[in-house]
Amino acid sequence: MSTPATPPRSLAEALRTRDDASLAALLRSRPDLITPVPTDLTQLATRAGTRGSVVRALERLDRFALQTAEALAVASDPASYDELLALMAGDRRDPAVVHALPRALAALREQALVWGADDRLRLVRTARELLAPSPQHPSPTGLGPTVAEATAGMSPGRIQEIVTAAGLPSTHDPVSAVASLTKLFTARRRMKTLLAGAPEESLEVLNRLVWGPPYGQVTADPAPWLRWLIDRGLLLPTAPGTVVLPREVALHLRAGRAHREVEPVAPAVEAKATHRPQVVDTTAAGQAYTALATVEELLKDWDEGGPAVMRAGGLSVRDLKRTAVALDVAEPVAAFWVELAYAAGLLASDGDADERYAATPAYDEWLDQPAAQRWARLAEAWLTATRTSGLVGGRDAKDRTLSALGPGLDRSAAPEVRHRVLGLLAGLPEGASPSAESVLARLRWERPVRGAGGGQRSTGGAGSTAGSAEGAGAGAQADDDLRSRLARWTLGEAEMLGVTGRGALSRQGRALLGLGLESVGAGDGANPSDPSASSTGPSGPGDKLPVHHHRPPTHADPLSPAEQAAASAAAARILAPLLPEPLDHVLLQADLTAVAPGPLERPLADMLDVLADVESKGGATVYRFTPGSVRRALDAGRSASDLHDFLTAHSRTPVPQPLAYLIDDVARRHGHLRIGAASAYVRCDDDAVLSEILADKRSAGLRLRRLAPTVLAAQADPAALLDGLRAMGFAPAAESAEGDVVITRAHARRTPPRTAPDPVPDGPPTPDTTLLSAAIRAIRAGDRASTTPLKTTTPPNGELPRTSSAETLATVQAAVLTGTTLWIGYVNAEGAASQRVIAPIRVEGGFVTAYDHTADEVRTYPLHRVTGVAELAED
Repeated sequence: MSTPATPPRSLAEALRTRDDASLAALLRSRPDLITPVPTDLTQLATRAGTRGSVVRALERLDRFALQTAEALAVASDPASYDELLALMAGDRRDPAVVHALPRALAALREQALVWGADDRLRLVRTARELLAPSPQHPSPTGLGPTVAEATAGMSPGRIQEIVTAAGLPSTHDPVSAVASLTKLFTARRRMKTLLAGAPEESLEVLNRLVWGPPYGQVTADPAPWLRWLIDRGLLLPTAPGTVVLPREVALHLRAGRAHREVEPVAPAVEAKATHRPQVVDTTAAGQAYTALATVEELLKDWDEGGPAVMRAGGLSVRDLKRTAVALDVAEPVAAFWVELAYAAGLLASDGDADERYAATPAYDEWLDQPAAQRWARLAEAWLTATRTSGLVGGRDAKDRTLSALGPGLDRSAAPEVRHRVLGLLAGLPEGASPSAESVLARLRWERPVRGAGGGQRSTGGAGSTAGSAEGAGAGAQADDDLRSRLARWTLGEAEMLGVTGRGALSRQGRALLGLGLESVGAGDGANPSDPSASSTGPSGPGDKLPVHHHRPPTHADPLSPAEQAAASAAAARILAPLLPEPLDHVLLQADLTAVAPGPLERPLADMLDVLADVESKGGATVYRFTPGSVRRALDAGRSASDLHDFLTAHSRTPVPQPLAYLIDDVARRHGHLRIGAASAYVRCDDDAVLSEILADKRSAGLRLRRLAPTVLAAQADPAALLDGLRAMGFAPAAESAEGDVVITRAHARRTPPRTAPDPVPDGPPTPDTTLLSAAIRAIRAGDRASTTPLKTTTPPNGELPRTSSAETLATVQAAVLTGTTLWIGYVNAEGAASQRVIAPIRVEGGFVTAYDHTADEVRTYPLHRVTGVAELAED
């Protein structure tokens, strides 16, 4: 960027020098700045300097850009590029830092955190306040105050004593004395000479303070080596018993570096293992099939009414354990599948008085879709959901347990982290699986925990002689941050869902991210999405940007809803050929079992679920026929002949004789006893059977008595009576008031129509191109209205122009004839006032039709809503 003839005096003036593309980049990276759209560039600059907006922008910087901002916060204001380079690269001028600094500075400029030419770089005031060192908020660099700041409250006599002890000539005023002392501390050779005469203990104290924290405690009578430092200003008192290492002295001891460790290059994502792409895709497809089967099993288990909703919302710990046992998985895995079904809109609470969880009507529609489309719906819901199952079992801010399906599980960063983790996997060669630690290290570089980067955070106090410079646990703190936990959960969940296979991203996973498969190939694992590889601004003289091949075109950024739908459809098309085709047959065996050698067609699977119990699952599913399961099919309205015909039609082996006998035997006894509501009664044409029931001691709890030879009355309800007689070995059937057998059908409980939970956004959404263009037009038009000289007297403080109705009409009519551009004040029907720049076209019927430069379109305005007009100067 060329330096303008007149340097900008404020951020607003710096923004006025930007073109539309640069403003669009700013608003895209900081969408909170256009919520709502600012009236002009001055308001945009003011909003860009607010604390909340600056904090959000700093949190989105990568580690090197954040370190650059931290260095600017301890540099002079304004600072030159050379001064910043010295703070970042040190006296040795690290080539990697020299190469990367122009990009980091360009990123800070793009986000309006830094403005000004290279010879007058300014960090926005709020960012400087957040990052500059103070006793209450130590700097991440570990540096203390400057000599001028540390001596601000010191007496002139004491300053002269320090100057004399340091071997400098006395001055006439404290200002020149402080300047002389500062010049000494910033002169490398003179400082080296001064420290050459220091006691060894004094140098040890300086070494303990040099990387921070810079404050230390001293007694009223300090040791001689401490007195030597204090007398020469190498340690300056800030409060009784407290001294500080001046910033200039620390920088000399650090060889000019503001940070102990500078990280100009993103750490590479390392491949832990490499597999053939075909193996990855087939493994991921197998996991996808298992995911579908697990979700179906979960909701089938809850078909007739799932667990109750707790009063505070969510599943109880007991119900989650029961669900985990039913799915044969660990409780955290069960929580993941429950939350996934909820995020996909397949599961919700029914809203009844005794509220329970159940499948939604969308679940039935989902079951009717092809398997690949069903998987794509689950994968898309997982990728975009903000609900985070990994938090289940933890504690919220009020120390309450977080439960599955309960409140408090939304984390706005989850979708972005999932996209970023999968994007890093996409940057590896096909079939390569990364090490988890290298992925986490990369994420920490891209979004460091502010104040914990590079071991620079000042976290402790000083000892009795001077403080220790330990940086406490920055690595452990980063391990515990939310983004690292989200990344770990993402790697595990992607494997369970079939987005990855053996740790490597599958082809359907790449398509789900919207990445062009032809653009993803071999790479080093770091380059494809390295933020330092794309220049957002000019480089320094002679810099050459590295060229990275096989770079995914979209960096796996979150997609718009339409783009995500298209990506999910593409993923389903890739997955479809890899999933096994549903079978229309089973293998019946003589031990009353049936083996399904693969997934079954929907009608066959539904009927077998009623007629038999699942005994084992895996590559093949084993069903077992029992008297209870056969009775369940008869209760559902099937006859013995129906069951024989069904098994004959769908078995590749003859129906075994033991199974045929079992069906006939249960059917012969089924319905022989009839139970209705009296409270409840038992009816049977064979009075001997009723006598047998009365004589059985196990029937005592049912409190039966004979009303007639073929009828028994009970004080239990019909359901309890059914269960009791079945436990005694009978096969009763329930009957209606008309005497007909009551048919019990499965899949009866559904919630009312429910929508999937909306993700909780992480701040305002990123604006699209249309919104950006309209916002920039409006901002520039408003800025033109507020900064262009006017021919008439302008109201003070940017108020709306005020003219009489006659003056307004005359001025507008004249503008139609002369083609003059006008500045108007306008109040809409809701009473909201705004300023607009218009070029009137015609005036008639109390309305003015004009080209509105603010909206970039022709509009019609009622003249009675125009507060006043002013002509813009011709230039």
